[in-house]
Amino acid sequence: MTGRRGLGGRWVRRRPLRTRLALAASAAVALVALGVCAAAFGIISYQMSRQLNLNLAQSATQFSQQTRDWGPTAGETTCRYPASPCLQIVPAAPDRDPRRPYALPVTDATRAVASGRHAAYYSTYTVAGHPVRVYTTHHPGKGLALQVALRSDTVDRGVQQAAGALLTVGAGGVLLAAALGYWVSRTGLAPVARLTATAERIAATRDARHRIELPAGPPAREDEVTRLAASFNIMLGELEQSVTAQRRLVADASHELRTPLTALRTNAELLARADRLTDAQRDRATAALGRQLREVTTLVNDLIELARDEEPQPLVEQVRPAALLDHAVGAAREHWPEITFTLGVDPAATGVTLPGVPARLTRLLSNLLDNAAKFSPPGGPVDTELTVTSGELQLTVRDHGPGIAPADLPHVFDRFYRAEAARALPGSGLGLAMARQIARAHGAELTAERAAGGGALFRLRMPAGAP
Repeated sequence: MTGRRGLGGRWVRRRPLRTRLALAASAAVALVALGVCAAAFGIISYQMSRQLNLNLAQSATQFSQQTRDWGPTAGETTCRYPASPCLQIVPAAPDRDPRRPYALPVTDATRAVASGRHAAYYSTYTVAGHPVRVYTTHHPGKGLALQVALRSDTVDRGVQQAAGALLTVGAGGVLLAAALGYWVSRTGLAPVARLTATAERIAATRDARHRIELPAGPPAREDEVTRLAASFNIMLGELEQSVTAQRRLVADASHELRTPLTALRTNAELLARADRLTDAQRDRATAALGRQLREVTTLVNDLIELARDEEPQPLVEQVRPAALLDHAVGAAREHWPEITFTLGVDPAATGVTLPGVPARLTRLLSNLLDNAAKFSPPGGPVDTELTVTSGELQLTVRDHGPGIAPADLPHVFDRFYRAEAARALPGSGLGLAMARQIARAHGAELTAERAAGGGALFRLRMPAGAP
């Protein structure tokens, strides 16, 4: 039995979801239909038998009044073929039996009813080849029992006809259940089928622009499958944006790498003919080659860093932002000697520690300082300030350059985006994008705005208890 059940279970599990749902719905409805038919058959059979017993009891009451003065009486000939109620009167003592044989069976229970030692009862016999129902009760005469019989084959035929009708109805109910189960599975799983078809189409074409058609109607009336399809559409939208951003990143990186690689090839070819160059020309070509190699290396490293969306957890440790800012400002002063960097640290922020990756946070601060120095006029100041406000650590970096144009402000942190005023300046356009990515990985928020009085202001906010 266990092996058969296992085979049946495996067969069901191997069927498609639509088939399994149709089978489950059909089985549930079929069980209900068969249960209702079985209950109806039991009720009909019970009621017909009960009605036959009531008829016998009423006939016995009438015959008792009519035969009050009768003695022992054998059943009439009609009792051998009972088409209507017939009776016979049986004495308690066999020596009082009439000469003619009884038409209905007489047992010890019948004699006991006649003597008052047994209660009235119903019994079923076959008389002259026909089924009969017999009711035996006490007769008003002394020491007598009254037996009343009715043919029960009409009841049996009625029960059989009801059984046939109920079987027909049950079979029709099973077929209807199968049809309804198939319709329910087909209708209920239609969004799933569309979802599957869309997923297969995307897998075949690698085009994430496809969407699942959703039924029209208010969101409050959406069912679970419709919400699943809507969620899948949202996921496809995110996937499309991710693929678009990836393609844009590759295109922008290719565009940014084309110029330095061309310059590298030109200088390499020039140095290959070093015997034709003067010492000054060779030195200039060598210096340009080294500078371009550093630019390409920096650009590639930035691309690798941007491709990583989160910080490596094994490198996270408790860091002091005040110390990191002091170190970053010192390095910026050495790298930009013509720029004046000012540093203001709130005493309450000096001892604050936060979980983070020191090297990554240092890179964030360096990118902000380098960006501010790049847009500041020679000798101009770059102001940095670290404060603690309402449990929030806040760092501001401000330059006194031309500021950010309103049209450029929404795109400041986009990869490879360079404002028109910055296209002549060195850089790849990845510094601020990397800074925002590092900030988000540390649970911080980095924003840009136009500073009052001119210049750009970058604001970094990080909760003091950020995980």
